[in-house]
Amino acid sequence: MNTRIGLIQGDITKMQTDAIVNAANSSLMGGGGVDGAIHRAGGPAILEECRMIIARQGSCKTGDAVITTGGMLPARYVIHTVGPVWNGGKKNEDEMLANCYSNSLKLALAHRITTIAFPNISTGIYGYPKREAAKVAVNIVSRFLETDHFLDKVHFVCFDEENHSLYKTLLQL
Repeated sequence: MNTRIGLIQGDITKMQTDAIVNAANSSLMGGGGVDGAIHRAGGPAILEECRMIIARQGSCKTGDAVITTGGMLPARYVIHTVGPVWNGGKKNEDEMLANCYSNSLKLALAHRITTIAFPNISTGIYGYPKREAAKVAVNIVSRFLETDHFLDKVHFVCFDEENHSLYKTLLQL
C-alpha cells in the first residue's frame, strides 16, 4: 500500500485538494454525474474556461486532459478528462482509460499540483465495468508515483459503496 494514495467515499466537489479530476464529456460543457456536479458546484468560471478551451482546440478527445480554474470549489483547479465509453473491451478502452489517468497526472505536474482527487472515470453512464476501471486506475497511479516524487497525495474519491469496496480491496486497506 502506497501511503501517498488515499481512498475516500464521498463527494469529490468537497475535496480540499489542489485539483480534482472531472470525468468530462468531449464538449466540456457539463453533463450528468460527476461532470454536472462539478460544474454546478464550481459555478460559471469553469464553464467559461471550458468554452475558451473548445474555441482554441476543439473538443477534448477521449483520454486527453485539460485544466481550468476550480471556480467556487475548494480545489484550485479542475482537470477535465474524457473517459471511454465501454464497448465490451474491444476498442482499446483500457488504453484510453489509462491515458485519462496518466494525462491528468502529467497536467498536474506541469501546474505544480501536489494533491489531486480522482473520481471513478467512465463507470457511470459510460458503462465501464467498475472492477476493471478500478484496476486500471490503481495500476496507472501506482506506477506513476513510483517515479514521481512531486505529488504528495492522490485520492480516489468514490461516490458509491461498490466502487469504494473495490478500491479498498485493490489498495489493500
